[in-house]
Amino acid sequence: MSGTNERSALSIAQRQFDATADAIGLDDSLRAVLREVKRELVVHFPVEMDDGSFRVFTGFRVQHNIARGPAKGGLRYHPAMTLDDARALAMYMTWKTAVADVPFGGSKGGVVCDPHQLSLAELERLTRRFTTEISLIVGPDRDIPAPDLGTGPQVMAWIMDTLSMHAGYSVPASVTGKPQSIGGSEGRFTGPGRGVTIVTVLAMRDAGMDPSGARVAIQGFGKVGGVCAELLAAEGMTVVAVSDSTCGLYRADGLDLTALRHLKEEGGHFTDYGGAEQVDREQLLTLDVDVLVPAALEAQIGERNADRVRAKVIAEGANAPLTTEADSILNERGVLILPDILANAGGVVVSYFEWVQDIQAYFWGSGEVNSRLREVMTRSYQQVRGEAQSQGITLRDAAFRIAVTKVAEATRVRGIYP
Repeated sequence: MSGTNERSALSIAQRQFDATADAIGLDDSLRAVLREVKRELVVHFPVEMDDGSFRVFTGFRVQHNIARGPAKGGLRYHPAMTLDDARALAMYMTWKTAVADVPFGGSKGGVVCDPHQLSLAELERLTRRFTTEISLIVGPDRDIPAPDLGTGPQVMAWIMDTLSMHAGYSVPASVTGKPQSIGGSEGRFTGPGRGVTIVTVLAMRDAGMDPSGARVAIQGFGKVGGVCAELLAAEGMTVVAVSDSTCGLYRADGLDLTALRHLKEEGGHFTDYGGAEQVDREQLLTLDVDVLVPAALEAQIGERNADRVRAKVIAEGANAPLTTEADSILNERGVLILPDILANAGGVVVSYFEWVQDIQAYFWGSGEVNSRLREVMTRSYQQVRGEAQSQGITLRDAAFRIAVTKVAEATRVRGIYP
């Protein structure tokens, strides 16, 4: 897993792990095991297009570690998806599940494609064929996919149905993030954004900052950013800027989030919206706000722009949105950074709840899901904050030390077979 550029998610993940391993004195044997992924499957598969032609797509499924339970991770449909991305994001999932203390390991997968350029029928054929190709290593006791960029409940439904057809009976616990009609959980869609909100409010209060009236900018308005915007606003904050893949929007007295949500639900883009000033997506990251939530792709803040970031708090809604260089620059300036493996763990926590409900065939109401999520996120935050304070380190360093220690102990106790 070498040879990647400085800004790649894999490079960031490996350097964070190496620094953590040094800090906790991890022995060389365990370091060697945890630094590499356990298993990776690359598939090249044909899909029939609507015009009768065939296209060959490339897909991945990577499992980093399963010492603490079956692998868990998202499935991404994106034209820039790479195997290095999948490796890095699988590693992050291992640490994220450990910080949240849910009994999973980490995985990630995806298909190199632009889902917006495919018809619904083509998307279904691609999903079912890809699922068949990776069915050797996925399932409720092995590896449980979930939605990510470019995928959603419908894609999860097709995956679940395909795996069920192979099994000969319904296997709802084979994926999470499904429609509720086939075993999805209440609160799953809002889980990632709700988790970010819970951690952000707790951290601001601990830092002596009043969340009420705080100005917020959010990069991304999808599964994490869109929900987070509305929930932060419900906490009394003013969301002054958001962005999608086309542009950013800024309004000093606060954006009309309901109007923006309706615009996106109707298939529109922010470039179509006339109720706010359009700003460059890069410019959004450097606005004068109290809270910045990068909730889009990896490596959005690096050496090139970290010195221009003015937010007092950065809540990482995306995976690895800061490079290690940016992390260092911002920490030196006293910016409070809420690390991804803590802040955006809400999605995997509610995925765990969904998996448990599917296995038990007993489902909870939204109030119970959200209450349990708050309990887990609060406990995880307090554990990370306690470690940071006792050791005099950042929240990110504390979260990584907790996660790597847990996974290393599980790996050590299980031993090496044979």
